[in-house]
Amino acid sequence: MGTIKAVCISEKKGVEKVNINEAMIIEDFGLENDAHAGKWHRQVSLLSYERREDFKKKGVEVSDGAFGENLLVSGIDFIHLPLGTKFFVGDVELELTQIGKECHKGCAIMQQVGTCIMPTNGVFTKVLKGGKVKVGDEMTYKLPYTVGIITASDKGSRGERVDLSGAKIKEMVEKAGYQVTSMEIVEDDKEKLKAAMTKLADEKIADLILTTGGTGFSMRDVTPEATIEVCDRMAMGIAEAMRAYSMTITKRAMLSRAVSGIRKQSLIVNMPGSPKAVEESLEYILDSLLHGIQILKGDTGECARH
Repeated sequence: MGTIKAVCISEKKGVEKVNINEAMIIEDFGLENDAHAGKWHRQVSLLSYERREDFKKKGVEVSDGAFGENLLVSGIDFIHLPLGTKFFVGDVELELTQIGKECHKGCAIMQQVGTCIMPTNGVFTKVLKGGKVKVGDEMTYKLPYTVGIITASDKGSRGERVDLSGAKIKEMVEKAGYQVTSMEIVEDDKEKLKAAMTKLADEKIADLILTTGGTGFSMRDVTPEATIEVCDRMAMGIAEAMRAYSMTITKRAMLSRAVSGIRKQSLIVNMPGSPKAVEESLEYILDSLLHGIQILKGDTGECARH
């Protein structure tokens, strides 16, 4: 979640924008009375307040809108988000269409200080739904990636145990901006677990498949075996990283047999079985998983993408 620090417009291109504190955002157009609004893919520009403040530490004093940003937002680092990410401010809905831009030497900030952060730190969006925005409004976002959650549990599948671990995964990934498209409890049966993972990947229901449970030493713990058999390629660094981190908390982490791998364009990761361990492990790997999914789906690599 982020907070809008400035709402900026300029009446003509090539000059600094100024903070007007509030404005109407018009659907498929942009900010009312802004020179950069129009029927194109760069209708509203966004910039991280923290990135702007880092720039100011170089001794350069810049005002709100100096980099040509329409919305200056604290709390969201836009450049790490993939194209297609949707942003929400009240009734307003924006979609990320471009990351970075070619810097024109004639822009006001470039003329003044000889450098500009908009080419590497600014992002651009289209307006899907319009409405009013003002300083102090909260901004949330939703990633264009989906998550499927599979809980491996004999008791859970029979309704004898509440699925707290699956619920914890859902809570955490939704907070991180993912959309949960499937959530199911499957008994500890290798073929049934394989079928559940295969369906999520092959039918493109989930870009990220997170399993919980079935990674221990019990004879019924077969989640790793099911995962290995459905994966086209393994990505064991993820499971190894979770184990290494968990070892700093408890030595019993060495008993985890969790694996991680790729089936087609879906990433599959075995999570622990307890809610506490799920929270610790997922919190540790979640940021890196996003980058892995972007690479897997070909959504990262270059800036200034259209």
